[in-house]
Parts: sequence; C-alpha cells; structure tokens
Amino acid sequence: MTNYNDLILELESLIDKNEYDITILSNSSAILNQYLENINWVGFYRLKDNYLYLSSFQGKPACIKIKVGNGVCGTCIRENKTILVDNVLEFKGHIACDSNSRSEICIPIYMNNEIYGLLDIDSPIFNRFNNIDKDNLEKIANIISNALNNTTSI
Repeated sequence: MTNYNDLILELESLIDKNEYDITILSNSSAILNQYLENINWVGFYRLKDNYLYLSSFQGKPACIKIKVGNGVCGTCIRENKTILVDNVLEFKGHIACDSNSRSEICIPIYMNNEIYGLLDIDSPIFNRFNNIDKDNLEKIANIISNALNNTTSI
C-alpha cells in the first residue's frame, strides 16, 4: 500500500521553488514511479492546440501525440476531470501505448487556472486504482499545478 503522506512530503520538497515546468514534471514522474506499486508507466502529457504531447515520464516509450477526446488521456482533457479505468480493454477508443497495461488513471493538471495537461498512470493489473488512490493523486496533481503557477515553460 502506498504511503501517500511520505510521497507528498518528498514531492513537495523536490518541486518547491523550481524555475521550470520540465523540472517539476521530471521530478514528479520519478518520485511517483518510486512510490507507486504495480504500475508500468507514469508521466505527463502537455496540452497544445487540441493535442496532448508527451512530456516527462517513467516507463516504456509512449505515444507522442494524442488528440483531445481520444483514448483515456484525451477523454480526461475533454471532460476536464479525473478518469479512472478499471479495465482499459473495455474502454472504447483506448490507445494501447503499452500492450501490458490493464488499468489507468488520468488527472488534469492546471497552470494559472487553465488546463496545462495531465498526469497519466498505467498499471499491468486490472482494478489497480481505487478511490484512495484517486483522492491522493488528485491532491498530488493539485500540488503540481500550484508549483507550475510560479514557473516558466521551456
């Protein structure tokens, strides 16, 4: 079971007062990958011109560009809310970047009150993510969003 209290404390110390968004995303994906069990991919997609572009991540190579509305990630942005999928094989339009993924959670990330992109986490296990994960990962997304408000995009 993930110790979200320790994860959040370490994350806050790693991303506090960083100048650049890429630094925040890179350290955030690394710390999430370190703490979360039974995942095979964790990272970020950035929104630009109705497409999501691959950003900092941990895991196998991933899809580079996703149109808003497509797949779990695109649905998350279109609906502007967290999407938790217990079985990606049953999600209409799922984009299989890693054929081993079985469940997924995507959480919007904001910068200056506008959608900046999203946090995406995949697992090779069905039903990996529950409401405890959802609540804590939304807190983490909020911490990342707040940190981004004081940065420059590079």
